[in-house]
Amino acid sequence: MHRLFTELEPSITVTEQNLADRVRYILRSNIFDGAELERLRREAVPSSNENATTEGAVPQVAEQPAHVDAAENTPVVADSNDDGTFTQELEIEQMRSTLEEAIMETRSTPLENRPRLPRIALSKRNRAVVRALNPMLVTYLEASRDLCETDSILFGAALAVCRIIGAKLSTAGRTTGQSSAIPAWRTRIEERIAKARALIGRLICFRSGNTRPRIVRTVRMAFAGTNVSLSQPDIMQKLTEHIDDLKQRIAAWGKRIRRYTERSTRFNQNRLFQSDQKRLYKSLERPMVSGTGPVPNQADTVAFWRSLWSEPVNHNEGPWTEVVASQCAGITPMDPVTITPGDVAEAVRRAPNWKSPGLDGLHHYWLKGFVSYGRSWKRTRTTILPSFRSSPQSDKDKE
Repeated sequence: MHRLFTELEPSITVTEQNLADRVRYILRSNIFDGAELERLRREAVPSSNENATTEGAVPQVAEQPAHVDAAENTPVVADSNDDGTFTQELEIEQMRSTLEEAIMETRSTPLENRPRLPRIALSKRNRAVVRALNPMLVTYLEASRDLCETDSILFGAALAVCRIIGAKLSTAGRTTGQSSAIPAWRTRIEERIAKARALIGRLICFRSGNTRPRIVRTVRMAFAGTNVSLSQPDIMQKLTEHIDDLKQRIAAWGKRIRRYTERSTRFNQNRLFQSDQKRLYKSLERPMVSGTGPVPNQADTVAFWRSLWSEPVNHNEGPWTEVVASQCAGITPMDPVTITPGDVAEAVRRAPNWKSPGLDGLHHYWLKGFVSYGRSWKRTRTTILPSFRSSPQSDKDKE
């Protein structure tokens, strides 16, 4: 490439590295599309040597950036035009090994320890990487046995895409429950309370007659910036007033923490009442004090439950059961609903790309991009009752 450039432009002095950097920048930034590059190439190359340069020089221009990028270990995928074709500077085998490593890592990782997938930019470069991994997923998805394994494969593919494009991944695992972190302001208040209590203890010691240097130094620091001196005749009264002031501050700080705790408890109970009343009532029950008596005998326990569940019992249901059975005889049973790949595709299509994912941590964006999972879904169809279709979670179940 450098030899051809010196023949075309002998008046311009440029090194081989500088020329390679300029070509790489042009291809990466997509300043010119494919048609424009071809037109410039035809204008620059003489007509007599057009065939030779087209066959010999053009591959050098396309291969030089790939050689430089491979030396830098920088995975780059760029688009050459708008119809989806792209020049892949990272070798296919390297992408395949990254995908296989991510899938194996995901299979051996629990759901709560999976990394949090970031939101990637909706660029042509990122979409090209997703399209490149799609045919590689067919082998893994055809060997999938259930939906859990399919979800693991899709998450591994999403993880591979993030690693290839260089997206930042959080190393900490995702938390599946409510966060138990203490607010920063509460930590600061608790530290103030601890310091105030320690100061009160030393002030009481000094008032009781303890004049050790450490105690005296603490009392002087407590009255620093005021007109109070330890040699004043009313120093005992000043000490009592300062102790009372600290106690009132501690009471105010503690009341603020209690208000926050009570408010959080009410909020969580109201939310739990809307979602699961049974669980709320169980949490409100006081735990029973476990007795300290002897442990029940295993034989007695088995005999007790066997008398309840093993002996046949004849129940007299009464005439009302026959009335109910006769009334329900004419009711047509509900037809089962089979979830088809079309239902799954429609549910995924209408879902937002970056809506908060479920426990698996997989956003809808990846379900839309990795279209190869449709083959695996055909072998794992699920039949449910029609009542679930009208429920708010039907789309979630389909996905």
